[in-house]
Amino acid sequence: MSDGAGSKQKWAITLLLFFFMMINFADKAIIGLAGVPIMTDLGLTPEQFGLVGSSFFFLFSISAVVTGFIVDRVQSRWALLIMGFIWALVQFPMMGKVGIELLIASRIILGAAEGPAYPMALHAAYKWFPEDKRAMPGALIAQGSSLGVIFCIPVLNWIIVTYSWHHAFGALGVAGLLWTIAWLFIGKEGTVGDATAVAALQTPVKRPYREIILNPTNLASWALYFGAYFSLALGLAWFTPFLVQGLGFDQSMAGKLTALPFIVSAVIIMIGSFLAQRALQRGASSRAALAIFPSLMACAGGVVFIASTFVPDTTLRIVLMVTGATLPTIVYTLVPVILAEITPSAQRGAILGLSGAVGTSAGIFAPTIMGMVLGHAATPIEGFNLGYQICGGVTIAGGLIGLIFLQPERQRARLRAN
Repeated sequence: MSDGAGSKQKWAITLLLFFFMMINFADKAIIGLAGVPIMTDLGLTPEQFGLVGSSFFFLFSISAVVTGFIVDRVQSRWALLIMGFIWALVQFPMMGKVGIELLIASRIILGAAEGPAYPMALHAAYKWFPEDKRAMPGALIAQGSSLGVIFCIPVLNWIIVTYSWHHAFGALGVAGLLWTIAWLFIGKEGTVGDATAVAALQTPVKRPYREIILNPTNLASWALYFGAYFSLALGLAWFTPFLVQGLGFDQSMAGKLTALPFIVSAVIIMIGSFLAQRALQRGASSRAALAIFPSLMACAGGVVFIASTFVPDTTLRIVLMVTGATLPTIVYTLVPVILAEITPSAQRGAILGLSGAVGTSAGIFAPTIMGMVLGHAATPIEGFNLGYQICGGVTIAGGLIGLIFLQPERQRARLRAN
């Protein structure tokens, strides 16, 4: 294979993984986007809808861990193919008569299939790129998450308003099937990243998992990821209902506004990843480019998020909420780069899966906590305010832990010494 053909192939794989994450996040966002119609049709209380939102994450983390260890032995392209197929099939029962039991069961199965998605997509992409060139393809894949919501939300919201929320789930099923067919014929396994990672680490092919997992940098990355994901999970389940029930927008306008955080996060992820990769190539330390930067962004996001709950003006509140929710999103791109740097490539899939599992476990708590707070609040806006203040506090805590304990160079030196 010529260098030109190889370059085209690695970017074709990256583009397919971009669409993979695009569908992935549309699948996540649909439950919040259709939240008010679902609650109305099924007669759900805030506590029940919070449970529905959290149910997606019940097996999400466990599946990410299990799949992470599996892809250390099985090619990642087959794991991605199976995940995409399950995503598609589980959407179609939502087109018929649905009760809360079927809705929860569907979300649990979907969550189990989607839990490993982001770490496995990164793991597959990293096999095509050396360490100092992973930030941008990682950012492009992460952009699939943002753009999946930006482009899909208007379409899905139109389907919900024009037809019903049942048809919106069916549309996602069709999209999932089309991606699976494309990946079956185009998806390949790369090898470039493996040799680079082993040479860079100058360590044996494998290290004891206990040694990798329990080092402070790895544990701090979990806390930072958890704090950032808490706001994301909350937004996926409750942002559209907040706009309707808390601020009084109708479903059509709320659906349009729901895309705002993802538009802004797309810009933040691309600019932030570009700056981090450029800093690394110019000789900046991994701690400065990959650790301190996202940790500060998480802290700033949490502060702004809390500040938004004290602002009476609706427009300014939305601006502050969007800013606070999107600043920490750079964490999703840069934390995996840190972990790939300090982990032998033969174990990278498992560690990325475990990191994603712990980080995204925030999704189990965030929607349910908001539902419980709303269920006991005197008014919807008071409940939303308290829920968002809790969210901001969690995000700040994760940022502070990352700021203090993320030390990738120190961890790499420890691996070399042993």
